[in-house]
Amino acid sequence: VQLQASGGGLVQAGESLGLSCAASGSFYNIRSMGWYRQAPAKQRELVATISAGGKTTYADFVKGRFTISRNNAKNTVYLQMNSLKPEDTAVYYCNANVYEDMWSGSAYWGQGTLVTVSS
Repeated sequence: VQLQASGGGLVQAGESLGLSCAASGSFYNIRSMGWYRQAPAKQRELVATISAGGKTTYADFVKGRFTISRNNAKNTVYLQMNSLKPEDTAVYYCNANVYEDMWSGSAYWGQGTLVTVSS
């Protein structure tokens, strides 16, 4: 199973950026998916999650600005980021809870994509 993230880049404060992450390989299904981020010299932190049924959770610092969504047919999770701030600068990682069969699952991580927000 591989997760391939894309969409990072350099934007100015107040602008928008979208990330996507596609899962590929052989598996039974994907349960929760999410996005995390890690800024320089900081620990990785949760940004948003979405269940297979579409239930979402957000970190307080992105509520109202970021939207997570997924396309189950494409095994893809998205993160739409609006009103970006310089403090959103980080490497963003996608995460997926993938079930290889009906009984067991594992967490997989994408390679990370850099988002830089200039002031």
